Amino acid sequence: MASVDSLRAKLDKALYEKNAVTDVLAKLEEKTGVKRTYFVIGLAAVVALWLVFGYAASFISAFLGFLYPAYASVKAIESVRTEDDTQWLTYWVVYSAFGMVEFFTDIFLSWFPFYYLAKMLFLGWCMAPISSNGSQFIYNRFIKPFVLKHQKQMDEALEKMGEVASSTLSEVFKGVDQAQQLAQEKAAEAAAEQVKKSMSGDATKQD
Repeated sequence: MASVDSLRAKLDKALYEKNAVTDVLAKLEEKTGVKRTYFVIGLAAVVALWLVFGYAASFISAFLGFLYPAYASVKAIESVRTEDDTQWLTYWVVYSAFGMVEFFTDIFLSWFPFYYLAKMLFLGWCMAPISSNGSQFIYNRFIKPFVLKHQKQMDEALEKMGEVASSTLSEVFKGVDQAQQLAQEKAAEAAAEQVKKSMSGDATKQD
């Protein structure tokens, strides 16, 4: 109950901050007399229904899962606080991990009627403005222990991949330089041959 009240208080605070979105909500609230909180809840209900029955649900869920976090991340970068930086970095780590899992499971799960609604609810839980949101839970419970356990092997693998990539690029550039040098030599030989033929023709005419 306390978490719900805290979430509602943070939602109200966010809806009354000064920005382009809340300016639109303020005008709607002024003209209709309906609190902006109800507009947001109504919009969320419409989006939820659309994700179940509407067209392009995959795009909408992905777009909504990216739009607000991207906006909040820009605000976090520009702020002097570091807590919000950590919060949104954690979200993007979880979002990336979820994207990898979804890549392999989407072909099966997308057939379920409530899949995209469930996805949106999951992402909403991950980006919720509370200390124990989904991102914090998943990161601390699964991602962080896994990375710390395999960090040495992952660093070694990345280092080897970097060495292989560097070696491959060096060979490619070396081959390009050799091909360029060979082409220049061939062009010089062809030009010299052409000059030689031209001089030989001139000498024949003089005779």
